[in-house]
Amino acid sequence: MSTPKATILLLEDSTTQREVLRGFLTKRGYDVLEAGSGNEAEELSRSTSIDLLLTDLRLGGPDGITVLQSLRKKQPALQCIVLSAYGTVDDATRAMKSGAYDFVAKPVELPRLEALIEKALEKVTLSKEVSALSSLVQHSEAFGDVIGESEKMKAILQVAVKAAASNASILILGESGTGKGVLARAIHLASHRKTHPLHTVSCAALPQTLIEAELFGHEAGAFTGATARKLGRFELAHRGSLFLDEVGEIPLPVQVKLLHVLQTRQFERIGGTETIHSDVRIMAATNQNLPAQIAAGEFREDLYYRLNVVTITLPPLRERPGDIRLLATHFVQKHSMLLGVPVKGIEDVALAYLESCPFPGNIRELENWIERAIVLTENDYLQRSDFPADGHSSSPPPPATATPQPDGGLEAQVSMLEIQLIQDALTATNFNQSAAARKLKISERAIRYKMKKYQL
Repeated sequence: MSTPKATILLLEDSTTQREVLRGFLTKRGYDVLEAGSGNEAEELSRSTSIDLLLTDLRLGGPDGITVLQSLRKKQPALQCIVLSAYGTVDDATRAMKSGAYDFVAKPVELPRLEALIEKALEKVTLSKEVSALSSLVQHSEAFGDVIGESEKMKAILQVAVKAAASNASILILGESGTGKGVLARAIHLASHRKTHPLHTVSCAALPQTLIEAELFGHEAGAFTGATARKLGRFELAHRGSLFLDEVGEIPLPVQVKLLHVLQTRQFERIGGTETIHSDVRIMAATNQNLPAQIAAGEFREDLYYRLNVVTITLPPLRERPGDIRLLATHFVQKHSMLLGVPVKGIEDVALAYLESCPFPGNIRELENWIERAIVLTENDYLQRSDFPADGHSSSPPPPATATPQPDGGLEAQVSMLEIQLIQDALTATNFNQSAAARKLKISERAIRYKMKKYQL
């Protein structure tokens, strides 16, 4: 017997007729399921993908057309051929309106039936191909900004596409600048929530005292300065997605409330008593070592397991140098259009040079290089001379006015030392703030605050 070409559900209440048709179909290589009633057919359809329903019209319970209508709701690509010894014109019309491929009178001419089955299955194949193509186009559009053809990126995209189809929480890991936010947006756009909002909360950019209000909102008068009701991101993102960037920066008291929301999908605004239901898909990202934070008592273990149902780790750019050419070409097209500068592309020598650079700031740093080169170039194509000479970004030194004088007492001396240490760390890490913060053993929030304070 040949390999099964398709799965046919044979619905016939006559045992004799069913045996004849089963033998005929099996010899022609089809995988045949049998049912003697509509209820049996329904049961089989719950666990098996069916290509063709071959059904008698008159059955002991619901007739074949009713069964077709029910099965079609679960398996839209399903085709059907209705058989009947007592069929009328009205029956045939009803069958065709319900989506049957054909209506055949008994006794059945087996050669004609075989030809009809082949034609009906061709329609099934075409329908599946169209569906697959539609899905491919959808994912291609959604993940269009996630650039990469390396094996690591292909594996990541496969996981991301599968995760997008679910409601599971997703934890995206990776160094600063690897594209965690871009991937989160792509997952949202590829999900069934794409017609609803995606809200992003940068947990590192907010003072710890404001994170709770940003996430859950507050009522008027809840605290000093709360002059009006404010809706939180969980409320605003209802039926959509919420992306918590740098989730490791959320303070422990807020982590408790966040865990409660993930478990119950309910919360109250600060200062409020109304329980609010929120249907939100959570995606979180961090460049920190959460297990280490858990060990240090800085992050709740139960929250960690709630967040990382699906974990995606984005590799640094230095581990995927083969993607630099694609990314650089993409950024040239993007920024030449945004900046209104007619740069047509990038020369091979320049591309080869970029592929040799370490890019500690990852994709964000590469994009910064390309944007800067487009602004400053006088060429139609970016050249090697349009990029830093030594493989490091040429960020300007901080303004001299930011450095306090040494005669200002202890506070000024401490400030001067802080500035020097921050400048040294930024220089050593090619102005990667995340890496500089790790080098100084402080949080990203702290280094951003100090850079703003000292105008660095």
